Amino acid sequence: MLRAPRFWWRDKPTLLARLLQPLGFVYGRITLRRMQQPGTEASLPVICVGNFIAGGAGKTPTAIAIARLLAERGEKPFVLMRGYGGRLTGPVEVDPDRHRATDVGDEPLLMARHARTVIARDRVAGARLARGLGASIVVMDDGLQNPSLVKRLRLAVVDGASGAGNGLCLPAGPLRAPLAEQMSQTDAIIVIGPGDAGERVAAAAREAKKPVLAGTLKPADVAVERLRERKVVALSGIGRPEKFAATLRDAGAIVAAEQAHGDHHPYAESDVAAALAAAREHDALVATTEKDWTKLAPLWPEDARNSLVVVPVSLVFAEPAGISGLLARLDEGR
Repeated sequence: MLRAPRFWWRDKPTLLARLLQPLGFVYGRITLRRMQQPGTEASLPVICVGNFIAGGAGKTPTAIAIARLLAERGEKPFVLMRGYGGRLTGPVEVDPDRHRATDVGDEPLLMARHARTVIARDRVAGARLARGLGASIVVMDDGLQNPSLVKRLRLAVVDGASGAGNGLCLPAGPLRAPLAEQMSQTDAIIVIGPGDAGERVAAAAREAKKPVLAGTLKPADVAVERLRERKVVALSGIGRPEKFAATLRDAGAIVAAEQAHGDHHPYAESDVAAALAAAREHDALVATTEKDWTKLAPLWPEDARNSLVVVPVSLVFAEPAGISGLLARLDEGR
């Protein structure tokens, strides 16, 4: 998958963005009409964790955190995902001991290590399978723009550094539909990390009387210990690889080189060889994301395992009472 163009993330639209704006207008209106279509009522509550833009904003760590909080409340949460990049259409429960990323997609394989996960191109069928397997509630990872299911709680995740980008719709900018109209289709937003761009979206949400929650992505302590004051090669295939490099620097690592690929990159042995060669050149470790490791694991040489640091991240809410209050609303009418 190609990386998002740099002009998307400018505060003001560039000339190219303006030239593409008419296409963006059409795309945004089509998406908005789709969002407004009535959905099917599932026989259990559905929480949607989505975003306003194309590209990484932190949906998957947020869905993991929501599933964990629901389990602590006594629920039996299942995560429902489309399974992007996998050959299986579903509905099927992801088994990390049996499936590979080529079967179910990289994000579902990661998710299944944290919560029971179902993939389905047909979200209604996926929710039915989750209920049949014992789910009391479904966390829908992505799908804010997908109208197939009625959602009890709609959460939009916003990256603090990128926000809504240049404020235009695809392909002129990163938005999937106009921001104000998408905001009207959400119940709350979660801004991850600091940044003026994210604060502008938060201000728009407050103006629209939507709750705004703040959070940060915290790398695992064991990874931080290995990264501190070490030179690393940052290897990633995610929506915004610069975020991963920033995470490494915040953890105390010295980023000697970056090998950034497009989101959901299908790794090959040549990618692994290139990363290891760069590590030898810089006398560095290779650092990668937990999502990337789902595809790198079968390719990584056993004798080079000590040169690799996998960096899991978890979402930490600034005010846990805020998300707890939103989840408590799910008990109403049950």
